[in-house]
Amino acid sequence: MPDSTIDELPIGRSKPLPGRKPRASPLSEATAPERMPEGWRRLYGGLGDLGLSVEWHDFEPATSFEWSRCFHPGSLELCLNLAGEGCIQCGTRSLEFAPATSGFYVCKENDLRAWRRPGARHRFLTVGFSPRFLRDRLSACDGALHPLVESFVLQGARPAGLGEIHRLTPEQERWTAQLAHPPTVQAARRLWYEGKVLQLMAEFFFTRRGEDELFCDRQKRLARERVDRVVAILRQRLAEPPGLDEIGREVGCSPFHLSRTFSREMGATIPQYLRKLRMERAAELLRSGKYNVTEAALEVGYSSLSHFSQAFCQTMGCCPALYPPKAPGSGRTGARQ
Repeated sequence: MPDSTIDELPIGRSKPLPGRKPRASPLSEATAPERMPEGWRRLYGGLGDLGLSVEWHDFEPATSFEWSRCFHPGSLELCLNLAGEGCIQCGTRSLEFAPATSGFYVCKENDLRAWRRPGARHRFLTVGFSPRFLRDRLSACDGALHPLVESFVLQGARPAGLGEIHRLTPEQERWTAQLAHPPTVQAARRLWYEGKVLQLMAEFFFTRRGEDELFCDRQKRLARERVDRVVAILRQRLAEPPGLDEIGREVGCSPFHLSRTFSREMGATIPQYLRKLRMERAAELLRSGKYNVTEAALEVGYSSLSHFSQAFCQTMGCCPALYPPKAPGSGRTGARQ
């Protein structure tokens, strides 16, 4: 995906009159910008006025980053996570964000603990919703809302809570890229953003189970759950991945049907996706500075350095010995040999 600077749009907030304290709002905006990581941008809206805030995050923390600093107390937030790993805890439950995953959560003051892991680049987009915004658009729905969304619509952020993690489909990743780089003129952006946000709500905030679940919805859900399980297996066993027959047995599906399902959902075959995961992990190891090229190759299951270098170059766009690329004007060099 392209990596260009995202300009912050005006959100129409007025300044308080001289000598008068600003009125407290029960729905807090994001923490002060100086406490946010470099790379944070508000793309559209504002919870205090529109009840909707679309924000972009792109940073690489040297130490564990307290992600909860970015949350809006009193809101429901959807995270579309493109790169990097993070965790949110609420009581005994947790959400583990891996690359190309999504999830939503209800934020109440100090009720969520969240952090982002160090030593890797984090790229994700968040959409924050106020109770009023969702109530105006979802209160007439037929009961198919996710329980956490329904509770938020009826009660606001009382209490805080976590949804579930879902894998982003290739189409959803494209939506995220579009939200970060809107392909429309400035004058039309409010209309464009609200249309896209409604599309995201329809995609993520509804659920059907049991007798209410349509046959086609059930088939789609089962396909996504199987593919999610395959991705989890591959991530856990990058260095020694199981064969297709073994994966099929683990997810309860024939190898032929599983291959077709995976390719349809992910836009890539299982071996192609495995190579992508391996190269992303190898890039993370090289970026840490703790692994040389040979060590990174062995860590992700390559015994041939030439095969590893070829796969890395095709996936990441440069040879592993030159990764990460040298920044202009810096003395930074590639991976140690």
